[in-house]
Amino acid sequence: MAVVTVKALACELPAETGVPLSRWSAPDLAVEAVARGVVESISASTVRRWLAGDALKPWQHRSWIYPRDPDFAAKAARALDLYAGFFDGEPVGENEFVVCADEKTSIQARCRCHPTLPPGKARMMRVEHEYERRGALQYLAAYDVHHARVIGRLEPKTGIKPFARLVAQVMTTEPYASADRVFWIVDNGSSHRGRASVKRMTKAWPTAQLVHLPVHASWLDQAEIFFSILQRKVLTPNDLTDLDALTERILAFQDRYNATATPFDWTFTRTDLDRLLDRIAAHEAAAPIQSTGLATA
Repeated sequence: MAVVTVKALACELPAETGVPLSRWSAPDLAVEAVARGVVESISASTVRRWLAGDALKPWQHRSWIYPRDPDFAAKAARALDLYAGFFDGEPVGENEFVVCADEKTSIQARCRCHPTLPPGKARMMRVEHEYERRGALQYLAAYDVHHARVIGRLEPKTGIKPFARLVAQVMTTEPYASADRVFWIVDNGSSHRGRASVKRMTKAWPTAQLVHLPVHASWLDQAEIFFSILQRKVLTPNDLTDLDALTERILAFQDRYNATATPFDWTFTRTDLDRLLDRIAAHEAAAPIQSTGLATA
């Protein structure tokens, strides 16, 4: 009985039972089990062993965001179709391209107070903890989904005009300059939001077509994957003397990446999207029943 009660406790949010914690740890559960009279005494290791039987780890958590765009399914499906090489049910042509564009904002140039030391025998690379801030830039990039090619630029600020300069940089570079169509998949950032951005794009570049992702769905933007690579390989740790050094480093990495990159193995399809939305719908349908059950109990 004690095992079942402790496991049930681990599946509750602490705050809902008046405990001022955001999540349980094994020691906290041990203390709470004693306080509630479930057991006279118990160790944290015993609690951890009990929970392991059902793979319960209440001290861990993951973030998620609820899809609240009323057109989530249609917008997401259109982007996923383009990743798969289709648009409006027709294959994307040989002279048509799909790019994801986004901004990585506020990239700082952090000059360490003492020089970074390279790795040595039985010694990791050493990076001084203290640094001086030498300014920040914004990295705007367009990632060609099917050809694994990145075109980007550094700007002092984000906004409509900086994004327009990125678009011009891409659309005047081959093979995009002579393409039949270039699909631009973007999120809903202020630089390229709403119908006005679609009109601006079409007026400036008739062969460019802006495709908006659903609100709060940056996880569907393949440019974000490239940014994660940039963060891991170039900006962590960050030891750059000034903004010129920051610009040089990022653009040099961009060239290095383009020399050997292959397209991302994107596996989330429209079928996966339908399953996800079905699970969310089922959760919504069950939520009122669960709430009633808790209230009754």
